[in-house]
Amino acid sequence: MSLRIIDLAHNDFEGDLPEMYLRSLKATMNVDECNMTRKYMGDSYYQDSVMVTIKGLEIEFVKILDTFTTIDLSSNTFQGEIPKSIGNLNSLRGLNLSHNNLVGHIPPSFKNLKLLESLDLSSNKLIGRIPQELTSLTFLEVLNLSQNNLTGFIPRGNQFETFGNDSYNENLGLCGFPLSKKCTTDETLKPSKEMDAEFESGFDWKITLMGYGCGLIIGLSLGCLIFLTGKPKWLTTMVEENIHKKITRSKRSTCRRGARRK
Repeated sequence: MSLRIIDLAHNDFEGDLPEMYLRSLKATMNVDECNMTRKYMGDSYYQDSVMVTIKGLEIEFVKILDTFTTIDLSSNTFQGEIPKSIGNLNSLRGLNLSHNNLVGHIPPSFKNLKLLESLDLSSNKLIGRIPQELTSLTFLEVLNLSQNNLTGFIPRGNQFETFGNDSYNENLGLCGFPLSKKCTTDETLKPSKEMDAEFESGFDWKITLMGYGCGLIIGLSLGCLIFLTGKPKWLTTMVEENIHKKITRSKRSTCRRGARRK
């Protein structure tokens, strides 16, 4: 499909987001701006202007660049999780999924939307942490994640240093810059602790297997050495000393019993 602007906002669409159709939006993938001339959509019989809500404002585009791509599905009743495949639409400039009933986490695959300038996921039921990967979106000018159930610390770096409180309002579980709520030690260290736990659990079974392997190899090596060289002197001496000690103890025990009978 060659659609570049999809605006289905303010309707009564419901159900899961149509992942199959989103995957087919070829015009929103792999746009190479460096090798393209500036071309505009439309001709003499096409009214090539459109009103688009982007970056929080309604903007009328009188001429539409071929490289301009945006999806606005806001103010419907879509539900379910945000499809990870949206991350494949790497030429998107604007994505607005606000005012729906979307649940689950923000997909880390959004890191692939390198040209994204505006992301609005506000007024949904999203949970979990804001992916650290989103800090790689260096063209992002507007971010609105307000009115969700997001938790944890807000990522730092690049464009995330420029976003204000309004981007995160009414997410009671969020903490850190730019919010006044500071993160506790547990909140800031939780990701690293989880990674450490996974590392340690994996490390434990690896050590166990290495121990079994080394023990088996050493045991087999000693066995071969004993059979090939005959009775090793140190082994013979150790066995003889143990036998001698047992015989001595047995004699002493017998003598004591005899003395008691008399």
